[in-house]
Amino acid sequence: MPVPADVFKIAKKWAAQDPDPDTKAELKALLAAAEGGDEEAAAEINDAFAGPLEFGTAGLRGRLGPGPGRMNRVTVIHAAEGVGAHLRQEAQFGAVLIGYDGRHKSAEFAHEAAEIIGGVGHRPIVLDHPAPTPLIAFGIRELDCIAGIVVTASHNPPADNGFKVYLGDGRQIVAPTDERIAHGMQRSAGRPLFMLQRSTDYRRLDDELESAYLDRVTRVVGTSGPRDIRWVYTPLHGVGRALVERVADRLGFPAPQVVAEQADPDPDFPTVAFPNPEEPGAMDLAFALATERGLDLVIANDPDADRCAVGIPDDDGWRMLHGDEVGALLGDFLARRGVTGTFVNTIVSGSMLGRIAEAHGLPYQRTLTGFKWISRVPDIAYGYEEALGYCCDPEAVADKDGISALALILTLAAEEEAAGRTLADRLDDLALAHGVHVSDQLSMRVEDLTLITAAMARLRAEAPSELCGEPVEFIDLAAGWGELPATEGVRLEGETVTVTVRPSGTEPKLKCYLEARVSPEVTQRDLAGSRAEAQGMMTRLREEMQAALGL
Repeated sequence: MPVPADVFKIAKKWAAQDPDPDTKAELKALLAAAEGGDEEAAAEINDAFAGPLEFGTAGLRGRLGPGPGRMNRVTVIHAAEGVGAHLRQEAQFGAVLIGYDGRHKSAEFAHEAAEIIGGVGHRPIVLDHPAPTPLIAFGIRELDCIAGIVVTASHNPPADNGFKVYLGDGRQIVAPTDERIAHGMQRSAGRPLFMLQRSTDYRRLDDELESAYLDRVTRVVGTSGPRDIRWVYTPLHGVGRALVERVADRLGFPAPQVVAEQADPDPDFPTVAFPNPEEPGAMDLAFALATERGLDLVIANDPDADRCAVGIPDDDGWRMLHGDEVGALLGDFLARRGVTGTFVNTIVSGSMLGRIAEAHGLPYQRTLTGFKWISRVPDIAYGYEEALGYCCDPEAVADKDGISALALILTLAAEEEAAGRTLADRLDDLALAHGVHVSDQLSMRVEDLTLITAAMARLRAEAPSELCGEPVEFIDLAAGWGELPATEGVRLEGETVTVTVRPSGTEPKLKCYLEARVSPEVTQRDLAGSRAEAQGMMTRLREEMQAALGL
């Protein structure tokens, strides 16, 4: 499809004021190619100028490139103007903490945002080096800020970047704040860039925030107890390594064996197809190093270090624990340590945490997907989501934090090691107490988002009435469920199986979350047989849901 004349005009105007020579040159080349009949260039222009990026999970996330539908300096300028305008409308003036990861353009975007935030009357504080996202979430409260911004796309592909927003309580934004910022972006986009106020007078922060964070983790985890654990660590080409090594040293753990090929920030993520420890192959180098050196444990962070993945030895070498397994291990560990308050996970996470909380006399609550909801539960003591996100110290970091989670996993693993046991033994204990719980996920990555819409419509029209031979209740989450607000998704719930289907909030994916359970009474009679039974149920559940979704 050729580029319409009005889109050509808008794109040329964009190129004329774009302050980034890279995207300016890219857009001019695309325009010239499209004028010459290049269909791919025309398609790219049409897509990039079809509309602005929309606020999703806590902010913006999208592909780098020119145009309002891409992440670039102009988009960041408008987003920062929207954040600043919202704060001004709320009569909030003060410090705004800004951090960034190691992706392409992240540093430039962070400093661009700081100039705009300063220009509308706030006091930007910018970290002077790439840093983990949890550090900014911590720093907002620690430095008494009114808001925070992190330039990151977390575990998205290398071509992406993002703009994540927190308010002064250290929590990710939710509606209607996101809508108000979006309106501010629209107003900003209607003005020439040269009319926007700027200020280069902002504070640059060195390592003082890291020192405060280390103090906090040390208080929460403690420095006593066994510390003998041999472990591999990979930051997956991200920004977690320096802080993780300082945490391990402060707590008295041996230094990790770091995967050399993935040790330093690299925005191209050359050793992985996707920089997400959940993706097949992402942990292979870490497992190979652990095997070569005969080590006990593998831990990974995603590139901005807000997620934590754990691998343990098994009969076939190594296996990565599912997020629900790590979530249960951490929840049980904190409960046994005497932590009080509400334990929380989401509608797409496993059900064992509720049973752990009940066994310890603790309240339990389920939320919609995302830490913007988990962190808002009153009196939260611990929360997790199956996508490797764990909030272990919500008073300090009201978001997922892959570094404090790592510290607690090291502590638990070392205690088990000192007792002649492993994390696998602890998982067996949990299964015997609460029944076998097996989780898995189906996902469909698409280029055309209408495929996701069609799959959801098909499921609603022809939802299965039974799964694995048992009746299931159909719950349309778009109508709300209990006390939970409406969200796009569907849930199928039976006595021993649960399925939740929803579009991803951060990637072009349809996700289907699966759980199969065997009761504790059966498990206590035959643990191995119950695990085999649950795995067989999961295999059947996957097949039946693939058919129901047309995957």
